[in-house]
Amino acid sequence: MPETDSGSIKVMEESRIPARLLKNERPNFITAPLSTTPALFDYTRVIYGDFNALPNKVRHYVEESVRLCKPDTIHICDGSERENELLTYILQKDGIIKKLPKYNNCWLAKTDPADVARVERLTYISSDLQRDTVPTPKYGAKSQLGNWMSPDDMDNELNMRFPDCMKGRTMFIIPFSMGPLGSPMSKIGIQLTDSAYVVASMRIMTRMGTNILQALKDDNFVKCLHSVGRPLPLTSPLHNNWPCYPKMTLVAHLPERNEICSFGSGYGGNSLLGKKCFALRIGSILGHREGWLAEHMLILGIENKTTGVKKYIAAAFPSACGKTNLAMMTPTLSNYKITCVGDDIAWMRFDDQGRLRAINPEAGFFGVAPGTSMKTNPIAMQTIKANTIFTNVAETSDGGVFWEGLEKEIEQGVKIKSWLGDEDWKKEESDRPAAHANSRFCTPAEQCPIMDPAWEDPQGVPIDAIIFGGRRPTGVPLVYESFNWQHGVFIGASMRSESTAAAEHVAKQIMHDPFAMRPFFGYNFGDYLKHWLSFGQKEGLVLPKIFHVNWFRKGGPNNSFLWPGFGENARVLDWIVRRCNNEDIAKKTAIGYVPKFDSLNLEGLEEPVDLDALFSLPREFWENEVNAIYKYFDEQVNDDLPKEIMGELKNLEQRIHTEL
Repeated sequence: MPETDSGSIKVMEESRIPARLLKNERPNFITAPLSTTPALFDYTRVIYGDFNALPNKVRHYVEESVRLCKPDTIHICDGSERENELLTYILQKDGIIKKLPKYNNCWLAKTDPADVARVERLTYISSDLQRDTVPTPKYGAKSQLGNWMSPDDMDNELNMRFPDCMKGRTMFIIPFSMGPLGSPMSKIGIQLTDSAYVVASMRIMTRMGTNILQALKDDNFVKCLHSVGRPLPLTSPLHNNWPCYPKMTLVAHLPERNEICSFGSGYGGNSLLGKKCFALRIGSILGHREGWLAEHMLILGIENKTTGVKKYIAAAFPSACGKTNLAMMTPTLSNYKITCVGDDIAWMRFDDQGRLRAINPEAGFFGVAPGTSMKTNPIAMQTIKANTIFTNVAETSDGGVFWEGLEKEIEQGVKIKSWLGDEDWKKEESDRPAAHANSRFCTPAEQCPIMDPAWEDPQGVPIDAIIFGGRRPTGVPLVYESFNWQHGVFIGASMRSESTAAAEHVAKQIMHDPFAMRPFFGYNFGDYLKHWLSFGQKEGLVLPKIFHVNWFRKGGPNNSFLWPGFGENARVLDWIVRRCNNEDIAKKTAIGYVPKFDSLNLEGLEEPVDLDALFSLPREFWENEVNAIYKYFDEQVNDDLPKEIMGELKNLEQRIHTEL
């Protein structure tokens, strides 16, 4: 493999185009619009797009970044099919992606094994005052609610990394919209990157193209600068032809400048800066400033086919805890229809009538592959069979993909090559999995067969219920409802869940993950809680009901799951919808309202469920839970904890002592 990769386009030379394409099959990208400006600086040439057509503020941002990073060439992305064909050809030629002939226009990428997940410990928010970013922990404890760095230190760190980092490479300019273009709830970003893999992925995950530049008003956009950190020529070989610099990886957010800078990682939320960085960290800051919410939540529609009544629900679970499965659920209750608005992020704002409305700011799904199957999520399996980029999954000898969970769906005789390159991988003979635990599929949302008709409505969809949840193997019931909005905010603040493979944590640890936002808060968690509480104090708002769910409780002689989950979760949603209609089907307990014994629809369940075990509230468990929450609030939030939240915790403690 030559010492080049996907960032190494110098000029659009015909020698880079295969002989097949030099004949009648040559794609249109050969005649792509070139800039009338032959060179931006002595060392940089524009090879695709019209630099002079960029809005002034965008042009100045690009010029500053070119001076800093010194790329050889500039490519202004237009989001077209011909551009995508060019980029996928180059990625394939440089060994970064591989075509999967079993599917339609699907590709496989395998990263450097050191670049496989979000790097939370290397992700920082920079503000003048540390307290603006994170609460001050007590007893000298390390903050678990974000990492802060002073502006001076951040400038030093960035100056150690970005100068000359794109030499020999192409800087791609990606104009993108988070949310439907033109929606009053949407925001625009400009990402600069030296990774064609990032461009191809951002084209799926966002609304991307020249029309974004045309819609840019007041030059108001979020700046997103990204580099893999491997200028050319290379000084050391790449692993899997994947450029990255793990030892210098840094993900920086500078909210006062509406800017994100990411260096050293080419994968996932570290490099697709519209995702967690913009949509949640910067998004939550913008929401705090402007009076709305940016949340780590799926959005689904649930329609009663008998009555025609439809509700919309937003739900917050930590990564890899079933958000995509719930958002794309195939319900087992025949009278319900589920539609998907989004599987990961919700931007929500109260409208003039006081209704909370939500948009999905993304245009694609970046889903966890392991565990996804025709049994767990048939809708996702249908969605990903075209126009999808798979990363760090295993490949099969018949030109397809494999990961843990697909054992029953692979044809006999088909061989598996693991993501680490193990040939003829067999589960019983290997001590490591076929696919990385955080392997992903990146696929367009519009391909999902159950996308909601209003998923791109610029006004958003009205939210009737908010659900919090996580993986809790013991103690936490299947579902319960908060007493009111303030109590619901407390439930979100006290969320705990088993850690996942989406970041660099050891799995199976019970971690505090308030609002499923622990890695994604853009500002002080205490102020975030006050922001949520403030909506309960405003007149004229139609506040959604708030619930907590736990599909993952275990018990019985084999310590197996007590609830079948997946499509059967429609039975829980049915109860939630009926509660939104104020049906008298709940009873009060120490922790909230739970279903009356006969109110959960269990008709047609293949296996009986132990309702007593599912809804038991062991006093010792909840006493320990209260103590853990006290300790967490005291150490991590300290003086920034709103008095209302501490009051709710004390009330919970009192109820446990008197009612359990």
